[in-house]
Amino acid sequence: MSNYTPSPANKFTFGLWTVGNPGRDPFGEPVRDAISPVEIVHLLAEVGAWGVNFHDNDLVPITATAAEQDKIVRDFKKALADTGLVVPMATTNLFTDPAFRDGAFTSNDPEVRAYALHKTLHAIDLGVELGAGIYVFWGGREGTETDSGKDPVEAGKWFREAMNFLCEYVRDQKYDLKFALEAKPNEPRGDIYLPTTGHMLAFIETLDHPEMVGVNPEMAHEHMAGLNFTHAVAQAWDAGKLFHIDLNDQNFARYDQDFRFGSHNLKQAFSLVRFLEDVGYDGPRHYDAHAYRTSDLEDVKAFAAGCIRTYLILKEKAEQFRQDAEIQALLAEVKADDGAMDHLRGAYLPEKAAALKGHSFDRVALGKRGKPYERLDQLVVELLLGVR
Repeated sequence: MSNYTPSPANKFTFGLWTVGNPGRDPFGEPVRDAISPVEIVHLLAEVGAWGVNFHDNDLVPITATAAEQDKIVRDFKKALADTGLVVPMATTNLFTDPAFRDGAFTSNDPEVRAYALHKTLHAIDLGVELGAGIYVFWGGREGTETDSGKDPVEAGKWFREAMNFLCEYVRDQKYDLKFALEAKPNEPRGDIYLPTTGHMLAFIETLDHPEMVGVNPEMAHEHMAGLNFTHAVAQAWDAGKLFHIDLNDQNFARYDQDFRFGSHNLKQAFSLVRFLEDVGYDGPRHYDAHAYRTSDLEDVKAFAAGCIRTYLILKEKAEQFRQDAEIQALLAEVKADDGAMDHLRGAYLPEKAAALKGHSFDRVALGKRGKPYERLDQLVVELLLGVR
């Protein structure tokens, strides 16, 4: 039987808000007692996580005094030292407090926009103090319910201004920190600005320091929009912008369910793991998911352990995919290339364009070429079902 014990090399991480989620939802009060950041660190160490991430107010309540913050941070650092866990990523909560009811960086109120920067600057300092090298921005309130109330061009300029300001702050402080933008199509706003990873990638290129900013694609968020998550991750990787990733699961086109990784769309999860392992992604594999509302604390531990175990099982399946002779033979058939088109491929040259225009293609013959994707997909299904 395979060993699915995680190691630090896997870089599995969870947020304080994930295993610490008390099971509250829009229709129900919490069903589990709150557990402290220190308790969460020890829980994550127990299930084999490598790191823990946090929003500023997951760790330090927004109402905490300076003395209270000092004690909380000191206790948290001790828990990290005792367990060996690290903090690779931090972020700011710019969506819970009523002040952000119309957004943070894109609020119509300039004082709210200034307060969002104020809050983020302090949170960046805290994240860096605890070792974070990646800082994530999820704009949960950056959007609208009615397009009558906000100019999307102006809102985009405000968001750009905020990101440019924060990049300059990091440079001025000489922090070793990069930013990762996280897209989501809707919820809690009716429509959230920059709703997909592709939107974020385009926006990044308009910034003053695009080299400092990448993306944090989340599986559930792309599935909410009915999109293929692996394709979004591949685009980010190809652009050199896959700075972080959020793993979970989701029924397509539903509200943000944040299910345990691999619990719903197993083929999608397999495709993602195979891609990450094939390209050698070396960043954190972060679980932004929640246990079911029906869970008690022991079941929350099972949820966290399950996220990790499923990834490791799928990693093993990805290696089996690479070693399976029948699968690889079909892939070779699909990708067969006799070199006959080599002189027409590659970068533009005037003579190449002329040759392409003059080449005689047998359109009917091309239309008769099939691809054995049904056979290939069935083999993948059998691999995942454990019969290969």
